Amino acid sequence: MNMKRMFLPVAALWLALLGGTALATIDAYEFKAPEDEQRFRVLVEELRCPKCQNQNVADSNAGLSKDIKDRVFRLINEGKSNSEITDHMVERFGDFITYRPPVRPLTWFLWFGPFALALLAALIILVRKFRQQPATAQVSPEQEARVQALLRQLEQSETGAKQEESK
Repeated sequence: MNMKRMFLPVAALWLALLGGTALATIDAYEFKAPEDEQRFRVLVEELRCPKCQNQNVADSNAGLSKDIKDRVFRLINEGKSNSEITDHMVERFGDFITYRPPVRPLTWFLWFGPFALALLAALIILVRKFRQQPATAQVSPEQEARVQALLRQLEQSETGAKQEESK
C-alpha cells in the first residue's frame, strides 16, 4: 500500500522533468519581417549539420547546429543575402555544409563520380559479355551416330503415321 502512495508523486516528478527538457529544445527566433523568417527556414533546411550524418541544421539537436542557426539568424538580421550567408558558412565549414556544393575541380567527384562509376560498370559488363566465347559442345562420333539413328527412327515413325492417316 505504501508503494502505491509513493508511485504517483515520483511519476509526476519524472513527467515534469521530461516535459521541461522537451520544451527547452524548442528554438524561438523573433524576426522583423515574415520574409526573414521564411529565408531562415529555407537556409537552415539547406545547410547540413557538420556533426550529424546527413541531417540538416533545422532537424538537428546538436549544439553545433544550434550555433549555426543562431549565426544564420544574426546574419539575416544584419541584412545579409542568402548567398552571402551560404558563402559565409562554406568558408567556415567547407563545401560539405551545403547539400548542393558548387561545381569545381574539388567537387567534381561528388557531381560526376556516380555517373562515371555507372558508365565504368556498364563498360566492364559489356566487355566481359562480348569476350565470352560461345560454349561449343564436344560430341563424340558414337554420340553423333546415335543421334542420327534416332532422327531416322523419328522420320520413319512420322512417315508411317502419315500413311495410316491417309488410309
